[in-house]
Amino acid sequence: MTSSTPGVSGNPASHPVRDAGFSRSAALAAAADVVFILVFAAIGRDAHQRAEDVTGVLATAWPFLAGAAASWLVLRAWRAPLALWPAGVGVWLGTVAVGMLLRAATGQTVVLPFVIVALLALAVFLLGYRLLALAVDRFRTRRRQA
Repeated sequence: MTSSTPGVSGNPASHPVRDAGFSRSAALAAAADVVFILVFAAIGRDAHQRAEDVTGVLATAWPFLAGAAASWLVLRAWRAPLALWPAGVGVWLGTVAVGMLLRAATGQTVVLPFVIVALLALAVFLLGYRLLALAVDRFRTRRRQA
C-alpha cells in the first residue's frame, strides 16, 4: 500500500509522514505543536517585557493550545500528523483562529498586528518542522532507492 504523499512510498502505517492510527509520530507531532505554541507565547511575553514565569506563559498560550487541540480533533490529524496538508495547514490556521476567538471572549487583546504576528510566527513553527520532516523523509526514501 502506498502513501498519497507525493514522492513518498511505503506502508502508511509505518511511515513517519502518513500514519494509519495514533502512533509515535502523532504523539511527537502533537508534542512539537505544544512546545512551539509555548515558545511562541514565551517569546511574545518577553518581547513585551512581561514576566516569563510558567503561569504567565501558560496564561498567554492556553487559547492557542485549545485551538490546536480542537484542530487536531476536527482534522483527525493523528492520521497524517506530519503532512503539510491538511494537518499542518489546518492545525496552524485552527490554532490562530480559535486562539484569537478565545482571547477575545476572555477579554484579552486581539488587534490586527498581533493576529498577523501570530499567523506568521506559528506558520514558521507549526509548518516549519513538518516541512523539515518531509524533506528528511524524502531524502531517506531517495537514499534507499539508490
